[in-house]
Amino acid sequence: MLTRRRALILSGTALAAPLAVPQIAPAKEAPGVTDKELLIGQTMPYSGPASSYAPIGRTELAYVKMINDQGGINGRKIKLLSLDDGYSPPKTVEQTRKLVEEEGVACLMQPLGTPTNVATRKYLNAKKVPQLFIASGNTGFDDPQHYPWTIGWQVSYQIEGRIYARYILSQKPNAKIGVLYQNDDSGLDFLKGFKDALGDKVNQIVKITSYEPTDPTIDSQIVELQASGADALFTGGIPKFGAMALRKVRDLNWNPLYVITTTMASVSSGIAPAGLDKGIGLVTGSYMKDPSDPQWKADPGYKDWLAFMRKYQPDGDLTDINNVYGYCGAQTGMQVFKQCGNDLSRENIMKQAANLDIQLPMFHAGIRFTTTPTDFLAIKRLRLQRFDGKAWVPFGEPMQA
Repeated sequence: MLTRRRALILSGTALAAPLAVPQIAPAKEAPGVTDKELLIGQTMPYSGPASSYAPIGRTELAYVKMINDQGGINGRKIKLLSLDDGYSPPKTVEQTRKLVEEEGVACLMQPLGTPTNVATRKYLNAKKVPQLFIASGNTGFDDPQHYPWTIGWQVSYQIEGRIYARYILSQKPNAKIGVLYQNDDSGLDFLKGFKDALGDKVNQIVKITSYEPTDPTIDSQIVELQASGADALFTGGIPKFGAMALRKVRDLNWNPLYVITTTMASVSSGIAPAGLDKGIGLVTGSYMKDPSDPQWKADPGYKDWLAFMRKYQPDGDLTDINNVYGYCGAQTGMQVFKQCGNDLSRENIMKQAANLDIQLPMFHAGIRFTTTPTDFLAIKRLRLQRFDGKAWVPFGEPMQA
């Protein structure tokens, strides 16, 4: 059974089918690579204010175990070192140095968090260590000119912000808008996209307030937002604060047009702590099929994910989108290693990560994961969805800001 210890180590390998090749050629000399193994690493918030994202790391460890049970990738087993950073940038720096300098990993795969990965980006680029598919939508991770060894994974926070602003205006053209954001690069990204899309209607924002991830409560911010007269509310941040905001909004008997970011939208950690009934009517975006929605029960991608969860993550919450996120993130990383063939040099790992065009089975139809050497922003579309008290139910077609 996996625990929240400072290091979680498992072995695993590739997508839904074995990716082994008949013979193994000698490996090119590269850090973390032998003829039988590829060593990779990541940092995850197994503790701290963002620990609700911990299922992402656990799912990726389990996925690697599945891949290794199938024979590995191109004849090599994958070894993933997943270290706890507590969502604390100084700890992330410490753990990242350990992975690179002591453990000798070939690359990092899906390290989580905007502030944590901003803290390690310069170091990893100076060392020319691939910082692959960061679990963040910060636009700063789409900068191949200045940070060629860093690439994000999820949809840009600015794209999200633009789509939500357009939606609010479509529903309430004269809305008085309140905004709550996390006071870091991720929150500022959401805010910029949101304001940009409002254009000359940006003065319809009547109140903007923020919180720190270390804040014990955000009740005062919610009271201020209600007092502003806002009849539409946009909130962004991590699930813990999404649940806090939702609880306080409903306790005040305030019923604005309520839009939250994908980062707050986990049913189990972003809504359930406040009460599922309080989430009725919430709107967010999606690019992955939410496992809480029964419409996917017959979907082949969902059925494969469910079979994986039951075998390799039997204690995992089957309504938690983070378990889908980790599954999709791991599939993306395994595809890169498959494309690398026998050249697992850091240079080729980065080259393949920047040359992807895949339809992940748990992504909505029409939303692909595509990268190029000059465009690291892989996901550019979202489909809106509304919470019905039990599940997120998508509506409309995928949108691109």
